Amino acid sequence: MGVLPDGFALALDRSLRRFKDGTVLAGGHPGRVITLTSQGADALDAVVGGEAASGAMAELAGRLVESGMAHPRRRHSMESPVAASAAASVTIVVPAHDRPAALERCLASMDGSVPVIVVDDASRYPAPIAAVCASHGARLIRRTHNGGPGAARNGALAVVDTELVAFVDSDCTVSPGWLDGLTWLFDDPTIAAVAPRIRAADPCHGPGTRAIDRFSRSHSPLDLGPHEGEVGPRRAVRYVPTAALVVRRDVMDGVTGFDADLRVGEDVDLVWRLVEAGWRVRYVPDITVSHAEPDRWRQLLARRLRYGTSAAPLSTRHPGNLAPLELRPLPTVAAIAALSGRPRVAIAAVTCSALALTRTVRSLGVPAAQAWTWSVQGAAWTAIGLGRSATMLASPVLAVAVVRGGRSRRAALALALLPPVVEWVRTRPDLDLPRWVAASIADDVAYGAGVWLGCLRTRSWGPLLPAAGSWGR
Repeated sequence: MGVLPDGFALALDRSLRRFKDGTVLAGGHPGRVITLTSQGADALDAVVGGEAASGAMAELAGRLVESGMAHPRRRHSMESPVAASAAASVTIVVPAHDRPAALERCLASMDGSVPVIVVDDASRYPAPIAAVCASHGARLIRRTHNGGPGAARNGALAVVDTELVAFVDSDCTVSPGWLDGLTWLFDDPTIAAVAPRIRAADPCHGPGTRAIDRFSRSHSPLDLGPHEGEVGPRRAVRYVPTAALVVRRDVMDGVTGFDADLRVGEDVDLVWRLVEAGWRVRYVPDITVSHAEPDRWRQLLARRLRYGTSAAPLSTRHPGNLAPLELRPLPTVAAIAALSGRPRVAIAAVTCSALALTRTVRSLGVPAAQAWTWSVQGAAWTAIGLGRSATMLASPVLAVAVVRGGRSRRAALALALLPPVVEWVRTRPDLDLPRWVAASIADDVAYGAGVWLGCLRTRSWGPLLPAAGSWGR
């Protein structure tokens, strides 16, 4: 961001902690500590309270946004020229392959003020697609060879002449005002793309009382959760899907559009190439788009397996970004010891981590109690990450350990059960714990099977190897 643009307001992130009368800021993702003068702390309070940022304060606000410590807001007095003229500055592109009923729902959800281009990616029955487009006034581009969603979107870019292009999948429906809620962010010239939150749509067959519907509402792989932020490989929001994504049109030329060789994961690849090129991508969960989820367990798990096959091709294009987890020595020792029933070793490792972290941050004004909190949290999240990765990538090993019994059984059960139980407690989904755990484990195993399949196909093993972190939390 560099500086917070004129007319933007600021909101502090939920992770931010302030110490020493607000002059020490700690938080963000990845975590960091920033120190301010007392005048700087007062100026920050003023900007968060609604005053305009200028000069050094605008630069500080920009740093806070880039670090994930704060988020931009639209000031009430600000009228975005992009948002105010959305019909003139945005074109919606919808790739489609058969499924005319889904396309009908998608186009019907749009208000008609923005031009829409539908790219028929060589549907087997093109006439119904053409009829839906005609009934909604959408321009139709017909491809004679099926190239996948990336190739279909690229095919539309040649005829898009607006400042922004909004990609929306045909199995999505948008909400009123969704473009206005996203496009104002493009008044920041460093923003390349903005994504809404993708929520599971209400099922067509009824009110959604089945277990698969309730599971999908809380566990869709396209739903990146309720917390906004910068998007990037080492951030809390690592990627955003192109089920719904608004992008600067000229930036798409700069990164040569979507990689048409990727049938799955082309959205992750695009976002990471934008970030690698120096652009910024924002996730805005206050704006939601609905996505039709599979209504059969077999279809849901097959989709997860297919998503998993993208990990290896993405790893070859973005080395190091697909590691299943990052392992830091002391938190890893603490997590493994706790999972294997060695509490004394776990406590000793957390203690060493907390003492080392205290020496680092105390001089900056962060109290020792916060260092202990971070160390405990680091060990806990490492344990959850180990469990998730083991379930995905080593489920046969866990199954053998459970059969063998003894301490290995306890460790295997802890690895498998810890992640879904913690997620259930944190999110309180509308599904009982036993079925939630069973569905979550099946979902992870299916994805992991896809990862292995993709690795075997490409002879690329990056998605199977953890990254090594430093000695901190």
